[in-house]
Amino acid sequence: MTVQFHTFIPPVRTLMGPGPSDVDPRILNALSRPTLGHLDPAFIQLMDEVKQLLQYAFQTQNQLTMPVSAPGSAGMEAVFVNLLEPGDKVIVCQNGVFGGRMQQNVERCGATAIMVQDTWGKPTDINKLEDALKANPDAKAVAFVHAETSTGVRNDAQALCALAKQYNCLTIVDAVTSLGGIELDVDGWQIDAIYSGTQKCLSCVPGLSPVSFSQQAVEVIKGRKTKVQSWFLDMELVMGYWGQGGKRAYHHTAPVNSLYALHEALRILHNEGLQSAWQRHADMHLALKAGLENIGLEFVVEEAYRLPQLNMVSIPQGIDDAKVRDQLLNEFGLEIGAGLGELAGKVWRIGLMGYGCNKKNVDYCVSALTSVLKR
Repeated sequence: MTVQFHTFIPPVRTLMGPGPSDVDPRILNALSRPTLGHLDPAFIQLMDEVKQLLQYAFQTQNQLTMPVSAPGSAGMEAVFVNLLEPGDKVIVCQNGVFGGRMQQNVERCGATAIMVQDTWGKPTDINKLEDALKANPDAKAVAFVHAETSTGVRNDAQALCALAKQYNCLTIVDAVTSLGGIELDVDGWQIDAIYSGTQKCLSCVPGLSPVSFSQQAVEVIKGRKTKVQSWFLDMELVMGYWGQGGKRAYHHTAPVNSLYALHEALRILHNEGLQSAWQRHADMHLALKAGLENIGLEFVVEEAYRLPQLNMVSIPQGIDDAKVRDQLLNEFGLEIGAGLGELAGKVWRIGLMGYGCNKKNVDYCVSALTSVLKR
């Protein structure tokens, strides 16, 4: 019997989980434009603009700033495999799932991860980091997550980087959920290597990972004694393609239409302005906070270091986590996130990111949760 495969028409959802976020229709429109060759002069001009817009979003003048042609996890790997060699030592701060992923990357590079552990839902303790730096004077880098997606905690990137620099360490920062949503200043905070994703506060489609490397980080890459273990993610090779100006060396076929989408997403952010985007996320968080607390939900993370774009609330006693999320999805077309790791079944994670960070979504989320919880 012949099987008939039909055109896939996705259901309409309101995405208020930990990502991906709702994609701006202007970005979806950009995706549908005619595909160019990846060495076409017109496309190369677009690449130059993407680089400039990423420098704006990251607040950096770093020449090695580009989107990796793969999701945020590949951006993370690109940073670690380029900077680390076997025998290196890295201090990794962990207060959630994604600090643990940093540890795995360090170890897969043949390096040693010195872990600074803090309770999930709390920020990294800077005193613990200093103790680790004093105990490991040969550490090459300090790595941490700026916006921990698994818990909704904002780590103090500026303070952590300043301390790392006092001990002559490179700084490696995960900005997957922070880029475009809260203050981020790569040059001002002395961040040497940073990676993000397109599907969070940029409201672009998943599949690209913006990265940026300082000049000091570039010198470390150029001075390697061993080859980067990944051919695809080797920055010295990739930059032959993502260099400046017209002449580019073929490295890989870039995801052309996805880069149209990223260009449009960054253009939207540039037009709104970073300060305005950060303020919008803060304002909508306060509106969501008022609505959720009004129906009896409690925030887990203290306000001083709470992320506006990723809100973690405790699940009330006696409430079935999965049943509530299923009803929200099936009856309201609303997606919120479950807890991860040790927080599984204990919390919900509600995203307010990018295009989806608006009053309509706030009201819809509170109304839908009210309806389901009343049952």
